[in-house]
Amino acid sequence: MIRGVIFDLDGVILSTDDFHYQAWKKLADRLKIPFDREKNNRLRGVSRMASLDIVLEGYTFSEEEKLAFAEEKNNTYRVLLNTLTPEFVNNDVRDTLDELKSRGIKIAIGSSSKNTKLILSRVGLLNAFNAIADGTDIKNSKPDPEVFLIAAQRIGLEPKECIVVEDAFAGIDAAVAGGFVPVAIGDACAHKKAKYRITVLSDLLKIVE
Repeated sequence: MIRGVIFDLDGVILSTDDFHYQAWKKLADRLKIPFDREKNNRLRGVSRMASLDIVLEGYTFSEEEKLAFAEEKNNTYRVLLNTLTPEFVNNDVRDTLDELKSRGIKIAIGSSSKNTKLILSRVGLLNAFNAIADGTDIKNSKPDPEVFLIAAQRIGLEPKECIVVEDAFAGIDAAVAGGFVPVAIGDACAHKKAKYRITVLSDLLKIVE
């Protein structure tokens, strides 16, 4: 019996993918390292430092330099986040969240991003969820299930009682590893371990009945 739904944030509730791309691209260009959208797609669902390692593949920098690069990228990204407005979240998403809550389903965010609360605040959804677990809560990023396990604990449910909605392969792997019901949207629909595949968020309402 499904009693909770845990959502990844970026690519599920809204998309700031282009902001990430612009921020990584600016850093890579400054370092004269090739970076394109194909490589950017490999960063989806991956932590900031793991993403940086992908960006810097084939190049050697000290840990101190890498930490500075990660901070530089995040500062650029956060400036771009200031352009977010409630219009970045479509009506299908808002209506689905409202309907799930009306059915007594607990909803939570499980995101590796340390900017989760800032993003939710900018789009007017900071108080829309029963719980939020994000990059500030975890030591291990997806595909480790830690963020989803924390989210489930905060809404008082067992993993088997919760759907996890993800658009990234690493997120589906994390959901499976944690014992959750994995639901794929977007690129993650190609993942063989997804139990359900949805096109829009309101398709969830056919699963949670």
